[in-house]
Amino acid sequence: MGLINPDFQTLPELFSSVFYHFKGQDSKFPIARKINGVYEPIFYDAFEKDVHTLSAFLKRNGITSKERVAILSENRPGWYLADMAILNIGAINVPLYPSLPANQIEYILNNCSAKAIIVSNMLQLGKILSIWQKLPELTLVVVMNRLEEAIEDVLDLNQVKAMGEKILEEKPWILDGTTVEPDDVATIIYTSGTTGVPKGVMLTHRNICENVKSCSSVIRLDDSDCGLSFLPLSHAYERTGGYYLLFSCGATIYLAESVETISLNMSEARPTIIFTVPRLFDRIKMSLLKQISTQSAIKQKIFYWALSTGENYHREINERGMAPKLLSLQHALAEKLVYGKIKSKFGGRLRYFVSGGAALPQKIGEFFQALDITILEGFGLTETSPVTHVNRPEKIKYGTVGPAVNNVEVKIAGDGEILLKGPNIMKGYWKDEEATREVIRDGWFHTGDIGMIDRDGFLKITDRKKHIIVTSGGKNIAPMPIEELISESPFVDQVIVIGEKRPFLIALIVPDFTKLKEVVAAEGILASTNQELIENKSVLQIFEKLIRTVSRQLATHEKVRKFLLVDTAFTIENGHMTPTMKLKRKDITTRYAAEIDKVYNMLNMVYNSE
Repeated sequence: MGLINPDFQTLPELFSSVFYHFKGQDSKFPIARKINGVYEPIFYDAFEKDVHTLSAFLKRNGITSKERVAILSENRPGWYLADMAILNIGAINVPLYPSLPANQIEYILNNCSAKAIIVSNMLQLGKILSIWQKLPELTLVVVMNRLEEAIEDVLDLNQVKAMGEKILEEKPWILDGTTVEPDDVATIIYTSGTTGVPKGVMLTHRNICENVKSCSSVIRLDDSDCGLSFLPLSHAYERTGGYYLLFSCGATIYLAESVETISLNMSEARPTIIFTVPRLFDRIKMSLLKQISTQSAIKQKIFYWALSTGENYHREINERGMAPKLLSLQHALAEKLVYGKIKSKFGGRLRYFVSGGAALPQKIGEFFQALDITILEGFGLTETSPVTHVNRPEKIKYGTVGPAVNNVEVKIAGDGEILLKGPNIMKGYWKDEEATREVIRDGWFHTGDIGMIDRDGFLKITDRKKHIIVTSGGKNIAPMPIEELISESPFVDQVIVIGEKRPFLIALIVPDFTKLKEVVAAEGILASTNQELIENKSVLQIFEKLIRTVSRQLATHEKVRKFLLVDTAFTIENGHMTPTMKLKRKDITTRYAAEIDKVYNMLNMVYNSE
C-alpha cells in the first residue's frame, strides 16, 4: 500500500489524512505502549481526539502560528501527541534530549524564545523549575505525568485535555482558519554539537514531507508493518524514519520500555522494521557469540558452518546475481538449523534493520548478512531532514551508505567533501545567517563529510572533514578507517585515534571490560576495578598484539605507534558523547591531555634515541 496519502504537503495534512483513513476502525492502531507488563494499543480515533483537545488548549492559551513550543521527554505516547498538537496549530516544535542538563536546556529555550514547554515527568519538570526565572519568554509549562500536588503555573496533561475538551465544546471553531504552508518551519532541532554551542536547524514541512516520501519509495511499508521505537524522538533520524514514515504508511509503533529491555520488547512486539544505531549490532553480536560459546561442540560447529555458508552464499549473490544450486540447498538447510532460530529472537517477522547515526563497520554488516539478517545502512544529517542515502533491500553494499534517495542530488567537491542539494535541505540555522552561509553555498549543502561515489552510485563515507588529522610532518590522515579496524576486536568498546600536529598516531581505547574480566579470570587473577584490569600484563599484551596486527594493514604514516587504555567509557553523562552517540573528540582529548602528552613524550624519547 505504501503511503496512505502520497500527496501530503505539510505534516498536519499527513496526520489528518491518516486519521481519516482509519476513522472508526478498532483493528488498527498507530501506537502501543506497555501497561502492567502488556502492550496496550492507543486507537486512531481516541488519539485524534486528544490531538484536537491539546491543540485547542495551546491555541486558547496564546500559542499562535510560528510560536516555539519545546518538548522535553523520553519516547512515550505524550511525545507524539504533543508534536501533532503543536504542528496542528502552525506552531514550531523544539525537541530537547531528556539527557540534557538544565543549563543547556536554558540556552536552547532562550535562544529560540520558547513560549511553552511540555515535559514528561517530575525529573524533567525539576530542571525547568530550576531555570524558569531565567526564561522570560516561557509562560506555559505542562507535565505529562499526573501531578500529585499542585505546583503554581504548572498543569498536567490530564488537566490540559479536560480543559481543551471544554474549550472545543464552547468554541468548536477555535481550530478553524489555521493555515500551515509547506515552507513554514515545522521544527527547530538543536544539533548536539561535538564542538561549540548547539545550532538550531530549521526544517520546514516541505523538507520533512519530501524526505518521508523519498524514504517510502525505498522501504516499502504498509499497515501490516510495525516498528519498535527506542532511539530518541528528539533525533531527526528516529523522528522521520521511526515516526513520520511509519505513521504515513499506517504502520504501528511499539514503544520499547528502555534500552535494556529491547530484546524482550522485540519478542513481544514482533517488529518488521527497526531503526537503530551501529552499537546495537555490536551488542547483539557479542551476546550471540557468547551464547554460542556455551553450547555443545556439535552446536558450535553447526553455527560456524551456517555462518560460513551464509558468507559464501551472499558473496555469490552479490558478485554473480545467483548462487550455485548446492550452495542454495545448503543455505536453505542453514536457515532451518540456525538462521530461523536467531531471527525468532527478534520476533520472527523482522524484514529490515535500518542503521544510521554513525558508520556501520563493514564486517558487522557482513556478519549479520551471513545469518540472513538484513541491515540497510543509510546516511544523512539533521540539516537534510535527515535521510539522503540508503542501501536498497535488493542491492546492499556493506561499507557504503547506498545510493541517494529520490530528489537528492549529490556531488563530491575537489577536496573530497560531500555536497547535497534537494527539497530536504534545511531552511537554515535559527538566528545564525553566517553559519547558514558557511554550509549552503551556490545552492549546495556542504556536509563536512569526506567521501567517494563508486561506479554503481553508492556513496562511501571515509571521514569527517574536521576529523582529518594533519600530523606535524604534514600528512593528512583519516582516522575513521583506522578506528574501524581497531574496533573489530571483541576487546574494544570505544576508540579514537589521535595525532593532530604530532609526529605519530596513538589510539585512546576504552576496552570491553566484561571480556577482559573473562581473560584475567581464566588466569586465576581477580581484578576488582577497571583500573586494575587495564594495568594487567595479559591485558596489555592483548592490545599490543592488536595494534601490531592493525598497523600491518596501514601505510607507514597511518600506523598507530602506541595505545592508551582508559578505565571509563565515553558517555553522554560524562560529557564525552553527544545524545546522538557521537564521540566528542575535543572534550575527550582535553580530559586525557596529560596522559596523552606522557605517551608522546615516551614515544619521542624512543624515536630520538634510534
